[in-house]
Amino acid sequence: MNAHVSPQAVSLGHEDGIAPGAELLRVDNVSLRFGGVKAITDISFDIRKGEIRAIIGPNGAGKTSMLNVINGFYTPQEGTITFRGVERRGMRPHHAVRQGIARTFQNVALFKGMSTLDNIMAGRSTLMKRNMLWQMLWHGPALAEEIEHRRKVEEIIDFLEIEHIRRTPVGKLPYGLQKRVELGRALAMEPSLLLLDEPMAGMNLEEKEDMSRFILDVNRQRGTTIALIEHDMGVVMDLSDRVVVLDYGKKIADGTPDEVKRNQAVIDAYLGVPH
Repeated sequence: MNAHVSPQAVSLGHEDGIAPGAELLRVDNVSLRFGGVKAITDISFDIRKGEIRAIIGPNGAGKTSMLNVINGFYTPQEGTITFRGVERRGMRPHHAVRQGIARTFQNVALFKGMSTLDNIMAGRSTLMKRNMLWQMLWHGPALAEEIEHRRKVEEIIDFLEIEHIRRTPVGKLPYGLQKRVELGRALAMEPSLLLLDEPMAGMNLEEKEDMSRFILDVNRQRGTTIALIEHDMGVVMDLSDRVVVLDYGKKIADGTPDEVKRNQAVIDAYLGVPH
């Protein structure tokens, strides 16, 4: 079941004037090295607004490095990233967030002593317009802004069906729920592009089914474009509109799930299916 944005889907994120199906992000001839080690070599692909775009490949293929380039954690030695029509060589992660790119990680990166509500609220920090003094006073415009941000967070909590853990410190939650809270924090940033780095890693079958459903809902109901790294090929084939395959830092295939799984280079490098 491939994900498609319905005509009724309304993006809650950054307005960009880009029509569904048009190019939202383009990677052009990007190469990334760490000393003499080539992590990514001359990779090009695009992500269209409203799609779920999977990035797959064996361990060490360069998938996470590619996400790190897109969200500004790494600056490539060659090539460019064009996002919402603006070409760049690199930028800092906080600039990426402000431009509409949010990210989750392979390993859960939450504030373990804080509640679910407060962790998701932390995702709103870049959207807050009042300065620190106003926030300390918690009065007038700052209070009104706080109430509005909390309303948005409560909507996300309802959307992800985690009302029962809204006051629970996330360090006490099972792993699958922690991953859902991390997804909620990313959604709180109201991204136009959501980067998910192995969102199913370490989950059991029931948790994977839940996360798959929420990813589809984020894409269909909220109109959020998603780039997804995932090792579970069943998940990739069910969720993705298009798939790009990396191996040893190079692109070896790009197309629909059906096209990719029939590609002999992908079979040889990753899927392990006999000729």
